[in-house]
Amino acid sequence: MKSVLEYRDYHAFMQDYYDSRKKSGAFSWREFSKNAGFSSSNYLKLVCMGKSKLSKVKTAQVAKAMGLIGHEAEYFEQLVIFGNAIKDSVKKTAFLEMSRIAQEHKVRVIDSDAFQYYESWKYPVIRELAPMMPDAQPRKIADECKEYVSAEEVRDILAFLVKAGFLKKDGDKVYSQTEKAVVGSPEALPIAIREMHKEMGSMAVRAVDRYNASERYFTGMTIGVNEETYSRIVDEINICAKKIAAIANESDNLNQVYGLNFQLFPFTNKIEGESHAKH
Repeated sequence: MKSVLEYRDYHAFMQDYYDSRKKSGAFSWREFSKNAGFSSSNYLKLVCMGKSKLSKVKTAQVAKAMGLIGHEAEYFEQLVIFGNAIKDSVKKTAFLEMSRIAQEHKVRVIDSDAFQYYESWKYPVIRELAPMMPDAQPRKIADECKEYVSAEEVRDILAFLVKAGFLKKDGDKVYSQTEKAVVGSPEALPIAIREMHKEMGSMAVRAVDRYNASERYFTGMTIGVNEETYSRIVDEINICAKKIAAIANESDNLNQVYGLNFQLFPFTNKIEGESHAKH
């Protein structure tokens, strides 16, 4: 599903959200409305059909139900104002605010021509690290990485990141990010990001013994699920990931690069036959 920043019609965004949830598991208009705090089971369906509108209070409730936080929630609020406005002056003010938010929080979507970015941890790490180290030589950047990377590799990676538009040069050895976030397109995800997940997983295993508890955080649990609970858990992880990204983007005084991996995978086969309730 597209980012809310790409929408100009809040009815369309809400409908796409519903359709996306419906495809990934059991989801209904009743559940959608309930999650947003409405007693009417078809209220949000009427909104999506254009037969009802969202008030300011209802807008906040719906944004929270859809997992929108930070700038995404702000954008959705302006999107609703824009869609509901009758006066051109109100529409213009809302649209300008939408444009400002979208511009400040641009997300780079990697397409099939930029698979190289996902070939190694080195690309995203150096994309984050280089802007923190103005005027630093490639050797110095390489030395600050916990995993081994050569100065020559750093030089080549920086050249690629600039050429591909992930970084821009503000001086001879001064870099800044062109967008705050990078995500993979549906075309790139199946092949490229799978390899990145493998590499990041291996690095996480090494981190268990490599760093003390004050430098790294690990937790885990073993749980029973079905298709519906799995879908709900994934939604919660996505919401949590957005909140963490928003926290990271709030500060400009950054001094270290961390990796964060969410892992949810099966330990067993599905048990066929009667459902098994917890006792």
